[in-house]
Order: sequence, then structure tokens, then C-alpha cells
Amino acid sequence: MVYRVAGPSEVLAITGSFITDPDIVLAKKKWIWPGQKWVRIDLTPVNYTFQVQAMSAEKLPFILPAVFTIGPKVDCNESMLKYAKLMSTHDKRSTHVTELVQGVIEGETRVLAASMTMEEIFRGTKSFKQEVFDKVQLELDQFGLRIYNANVKQLVDVPGHEYFSYLGQKTQMEAANQAKIDVEEAKKKGEIGAKERRGLTAQNAAKIDAETRIVSTQREGEGKKEEVRVRSDVQIFQNQKEADVAEANAKLAAMKADWGKNAQLAEVEAAKAVALREAELQKELEQKNALTRTERLKAELLSKASVDYDIQVQGANSELYRKQKAAEAVFYEKQKQAEAQKANADAVFYAKQKAADGELYAKQKEAEGITAIAKAQGAYLSTLLKELNGNYGALRDYIMINSGMFQEIAKINAEGVRGLQPKISIWSGANGGGEGSSGGAMKDVAGVYKMLPPMFQTVHEQTGMLPPAWLGTLPDSKNSTSS
Repeated sequence: MVYRVAGPSEVLAITGSFITDPDIVLAKKKWIWPGQKWVRIDLTPVNYTFQVQAMSAEKLPFILPAVFTIGPKVDCNESMLKYAKLMSTHDKRSTHVTELVQGVIEGETRVLAASMTMEEIFRGTKSFKQEVFDKVQLELDQFGLRIYNANVKQLVDVPGHEYFSYLGQKTQMEAANQAKIDVEEAKKKGEIGAKERRGLTAQNAAKIDAETRIVSTQREGEGKKEEVRVRSDVQIFQNQKEADVAEANAKLAAMKADWGKNAQLAEVEAAKAVALREAELQKELEQKNALTRTERLKAELLSKASVDYDIQVQGANSELYRKQKAAEAVFYEKQKQAEAQKANADAVFYAKQKAADGELYAKQKEAEGITAIAKAQGAYLSTLLKELNGNYGALRDYIMINSGMFQEIAKINAEGVRGLQPKISIWSGANGGGEGSSGGAMKDVAGVYKMLPPMFQTVHEQTGMLPPAWLGTLPDSKNSTSS
């Protein structure tokens, strides 16, 4: 019999003889009788650190770092008995106990995460942790364990699935962009307000006629700049096309020279071939002559008749052969000449074809240039008509004045009445006085204004054209007659 005492954070678990119900007795100190077994069970809570890998309802994996402080329920006898049975054969830091606790925590965490979206887990982290604790505690009750403390750290991305990292970057960038937008919006409001105040002050201080002159000068300058730009573009386009035509002409001249060289080479080759063939025929002729002389010597030893016969036969064959070779040479020469003529004709045809293609290309580019000029003129006229608020009469008068049509009409009328005696109206000063009239500069101005109506009437009678509305109107003929 042995007397055993447990430590401050320990308890003795005793089984064996004289222990029936329950089959395990827990005590701080006790006599151990023969036939009994005992073991010290440590009641100190243990920290378990896990990296739980789970997956949300959208199949997005994440890691849940957690630290659980787990120990026995010392205030519940039934739970202590369950814990004693669990620890009677294993140490509390053994792999078996660690795997048991880890399996419960991971299983419950995965099941709960699979029923929630990542947004719900991330935004409801506190409630998510509480549900995990509740479900894990429910499973640990069957082993007599209690969660004394649990610390779930921030959710972490699984390598290769950086959801939280990107979500944090998105939130950070959205906040930064919103701050930039707010700053720029404040700057915009300040600058706009300042400029509006300055603009209102300047507008109220300026005169209407001054603003009209400024706008007119600006529009005129813009029209001139646009006209200069269009003319420059047209000139550049023309220069480019002239350069293309010059390049095509140079290529054509080079090809013509190459074709001429090939034709001359063909003629030289034909002449040399004829001369070579003639030399071969001359050689064969000499050989035949040598054979003839040999046969002549033989004939002198034989009979004169046989020799004459052989000589005639050999001469006839030689003449026939010579004529055949001469005919072949003439045929070969004619054939080469025909080939040379054909090559020359092909070259001439190709040159004419390329020249025609060049002219066609030039015409096409000229038509494109004319089309571009017409488009530019149309844009110019559309801009003028828009600036004149759609007043076609004002546009016509502006074009006529700008192009000098009134001067041209006056010149034509002067040429038409040359040598005739037309009715000439002379307008003098304000009161019909001549150069001796007094009254200062205002009388001259009044005289000019009195001169305008009859001048407009004369132009209208001769050309049928009316003056622009902003310059003046014709006097009513009926009223003038009645008065």
C-alpha cells in the first residue's frame, strides 16, 4: 500500500480493486491499495496553434490562423472523468491529443466557412469567430475539454490566391483616389469661382463694341490660319506625288536601259554563233578538200575514169553539204533576228504599259488632290456660314468682297461703256457745293453718305445686285418718284 499526493495543478486518477461505480476515482491524495493503478493527470490548460485552411462558398481558399487555450473542465465531475479517460494513456502534449483537437477545430471551421461567402466572412469576422468557438466547444464537450481562451488572427491568403491582399489594395487605392478627387474638386471649385468673379468684372467693365472687334479679329485670324494650313497640306501632297512620279520615271529609264543591253547582247551572240558555225563549215570543207586530194593521188594510180567519177561525186557531195550548211546558217541567223525583234517589241510594249500606268496613277492622285481641296473649301465655307449664323446673304457678300468681285464688276462695266455716252451722275458735297464749300470735315462725311444711295441704285440697275443689309438699302422708287 502506497500513499500518493497530486501536485497543485494535478489530480490522481485511480482504477482497480474496490473501485466499481464509477470505475475511475479522482483525488488529490489517496492510499493506493494492492490491485489498484493510478496516474497523475495534469490539469494545466495547453495552447494549440493551428493554420486552418478553409474554403468559402465561392470556392475561394483562405487560411485562418488560430491559437486555442484548451484544458479540462475542473468544475464538472463528469467532464473530469471524461478527461481522465482520455489522458490515462496519453500525455496532454502527445500527438494523439493534438491531432484530436486540431481535427475538431479544422472540421468545424471548414463546414462553417463553406456555408458563407468571402464577403460575409470578411465583414462579419467577429460573428464568424464566435460561431467557430461555439461549434468547437460543442464537440470538445464529449472529451471533457473547455476552451479557456481563443484568439483567431486576421484571415490570410493561400499562396497563389491573394484575395485579401488584392482586396486591401483595392480599398487603399479607392481611398487614395477618392482623396485625390476631393482635392482636385476643391481646387476646381476655387479656380472656377475665382475665374468667374474675374470674368464678370472684366465683362462688366468692357464695352460691347470692343468685344465685337476682338471676336471678329480672332475669327479672322483663325480663318486665315486654317487657309494657310490647308494650302500647306495641298502643296506638301503635290510635292510628294511629284517625287513619286520622278521615282517611277527613273525606274522605267533603268529598266529600258537593261532591256536595250539584253537586246544588244542577243544580237552579238547571234552574230558570233553564225561566225562560229561558218568556221566549223570551213574546217570541214578543208578536210573534204584534203580527202579529195588524197583520192586524186589514188586515182592517178588507178584509172582516170574512176578518178574523174570519184572527183565528181565528191564535188557534188561537197557542194550539197556546203549549201545545206549555208542554208542552216541563214535559218539560224533569221531565227535569232526574230527572237531579238520579239524581245525588243516586248520591251517597247512593257515601257508603254508602264508609262500608261504612270499617267493613270498621276491622274488618280491629281483627282484625289482636287477632292481634298474641294473638301477643304467646303469646310471653310461651312465654318464661315456657321460663324455668320447661317446668313447666306452675308456669306455671299463676304466672298464677293474678299474675292474682289465688286472691283471686277466695275472694271467690266467700264470696259462695256467705253466709247459710249452713258448717263453719268455726279455727287458733290453736302449742299451741292464744290470744292469752295465750307463746313469742315463733317460736310465731307455727310456728302459721302448722300452719295451712297444713288450709287447703290446705279449698281442695281446695271447688275441687278442688291447691297448687303449691314451696308444700306435702296431707296423706294415709288416714294422717290412721288416726292
